Amino acid sequence: MNSTAPKLRVLAVIPARGGSKGIPNKNILPLAGRPLIAWSISAARESGCVDRVVVSTDSQVIADLARECGAEVPFLRPPELARDDTPTTDSVRHAVCWLDEHQDYRPDAVVILQPTCPLRTPDDIRQSVALFCEKQAQSVVAICEAKPHPLWMKQVEADGRLTSFLPGWEHATRRQGLPHVYALNGALYLVASDILVEQNTVYPDRTFAYIMPKERSLDIDTLWDFHLAGLLLTHPFPR
Repeated sequence: MNSTAPKLRVLAVIPARGGSKGIPNKNILPLAGRPLIAWSISAARESGCVDRVVVSTDSQVIADLARECGAEVPFLRPPELARDDTPTTDSVRHAVCWLDEHQDYRPDAVVILQPTCPLRTPDDIRQSVALFCEKQAQSVVAICEAKPHPLWMKQVEADGRLTSFLPGWEHATRRQGLPHVYALNGALYLVASDILVEQNTVYPDRTFAYIMPKERSLDIDTLWDFHLAGLLLTHPFPR
């Protein structure tokens, strides 16, 4: 990006509702000596390319803790946007519109950082913003290589027989002969704010991939994931 070009104003939004079912209160549980949500807050603040860090939550407990960790919590999310089936984009769009309406603040782009991805680093955020600018993207989404490969997936029929989930690939046995396939890792979604507000999506036409290694792509959904994340944070994978 040209040194004379205006700096991209990026808002980080960390969605953290209070009603977690799989792991109760997971967003504030201690992980490697810090509350889970603190890892995403610090990654955003230390990236050096984020203008503001805002936590969107319906929980006063999470709000208070997020402020202690250095984030802003200028509002509590409305209950209708904190249900189990509420899309993340709805809650983030609400945050962007609230800041526009109440504080006259309009970022150029919004980076969504889910607190369940604590292994994402400040450099991941920096590189995603650089890619966004380089490609003149509308969106950048973090992914990782899919393992196991989806063409190796099987299903069990009613009678117990094992069959291929994707017919036609029954004899795909060599990893080297399979096409490269990637999966969303949930760690980062960077989208132009006008796209998010007007289209309510993080997948517009000009969406580019930011590829992350498997060892930083853990998305905590179970207690096993939580335990594994703690191990990786206290004993980092050698590079």
